[in-house]
Amino acid sequence: MADLEEIVNFCDALLDAQAFEDYCPNGLQVPGRDQVAVLVSGVSASLELFERAGELDADLILAHHGLIWGRSPTAIDRAAKRRLELLFNRDCSLLAYHLPLDGHAEIGNNALIAAAIGCETHQPFGQFGATTIGVAGFFGGDGVNIAELTARTAAACGGREPLVFDTGPQRVTSVAIVSGAGSPYLDEAIAAGFDAFITGEPAERVMNQSREGGIHFIAAGHYATETLGVQRLGELIAERFDVQHQFVDLPNPI
Repeated sequence: MADLEEIVNFCDALLDAQAFEDYCPNGLQVPGRDQVAVLVSGVSASLELFERAGELDADLILAHHGLIWGRSPTAIDRAAKRRLELLFNRDCSLLAYHLPLDGHAEIGNNALIAAAIGCETHQPFGQFGATTIGVAGFFGGDGVNIAELTARTAAACGGREPLVFDTGPQRVTSVAIVSGAGSPYLDEAIAAGFDAFITGEPAERVMNQSREGGIHFIAAGHYATETLGVQRLGELIAERFDVQHQFVDLPNPI
């Protein structure tokens, strides 16, 4: 058993959670019992995730997309009520980290993607307020071709076939990565001279942007690009606090 407050403090400090200007509160969103033996992690705080967590007797759920969005109190609709009932009835806590789990230099979604696709080095990319949420990755030698980069990206993101506009140079030596809904950062990647850009979901404009900007564009799925960080954080919590951890994969085609 581990103390819930100690787990929350560890995650808050590791991710520097309060440094991020986010769309949601990061950290403990719903408190449950004080002691944790079983941790379940997942990408989004859906009813299905909560049901699966209940089947696994979870004391704590860790999500990337939490249940509470916005900084002000909001009305609870019936869908949110049902999710909350599942948490309250089991006295289960909900811990959620959004942008802090994208931008972390080691266990963030984007840093883990960069490592998984073979980047030798990476550095911060994608300014959001006072912080960055993406990474710029660099390959050694003469880089890779777009077919190889696409295959590596698919493997890193659970095997899903990405949407690709292969309109960049023959060899890719640099890539900007912003998981999830990162398409707004494509212009920044073009201006900085990157050979490729990887994100989760595309916007309608990106086909023409990538063609005209001479950059490869890879959309590997919002969900698929954001499975890495929350799973790794769950593993770290389990290692540090000696609790059981299971990542619940609930694939989403978006």
